[in-house]
Amino acid sequence: MMDKRILIAEDDAVSCKVLEATLAKWNYTVQVTRNGAEAWMAMQQPDAPVLAVLDWMMPEVDGVEVCRRIRSLARSPSPYLVLLTAKGRKEDIVTALEAGADDYLTKPFDRAELQARLQVGERILALQTELAARVTELEEALSKVKVLQGLLPICCYCKKIRGDHNYWEQVENYIGAHADVKFSHGVCPDCYNAVLKPQLEGLKKKRGELTPAL
Repeated sequence: MMDKRILIAEDDAVSCKVLEATLAKWNYTVQVTRNGAEAWMAMQQPDAPVLAVLDWMMPEVDGVEVCRRIRSLARSPSPYLVLLTAKGRKEDIVTALEAGADDYLTKPFDRAELQARLQVGERILALQTELAARVTELEEALSKVKVLQGLLPICCYCKKIRGDHNYWEQVENYIGAHADVKFSHGVCPDCYNAVLKPQLEGLKKKRGELTPAL
């Protein structure tokens, strides 16, 4: 289930209340910070929200610098950062995106547009989480795999393999040492008919010859 927590950083009291009420209406759990320094402190916590809406112009630390610092944390999943500002020049947009913002919205923001952009952020975060889980599964699987490669000298009579230190050893011993496998010994039908069955019949016959007549 998607984490519906979101952090906002806005130093203007009225704008902060409007943004908080809007996000709460969309069922987000809102964590409010009043400036960039508070936002930066909050985003360093292990349980920090993965969605954040940051004002650009704030005292102490501005939104662009907050984005830059958050990206230096290398968190997984990487937080989705939306920068909110009155600035709207192309140069400003480039500056924001280069600093690490994922999206950019100018004030006064359109509520429907903000909601749509946050939904995009949720989808991206969900994909990041799913990808990270798949990578973890793959790493766990690869950690259990050992690969046998190259030409293995094997005796054509006894089927022993000449190992890494020039010793001849049973096939199952060699493979067991080079791969994560264990062997359960048994007898295949061909070997049973060709080898084991004649031996059993021979034993029965021998027993019959040794049994005295009554």
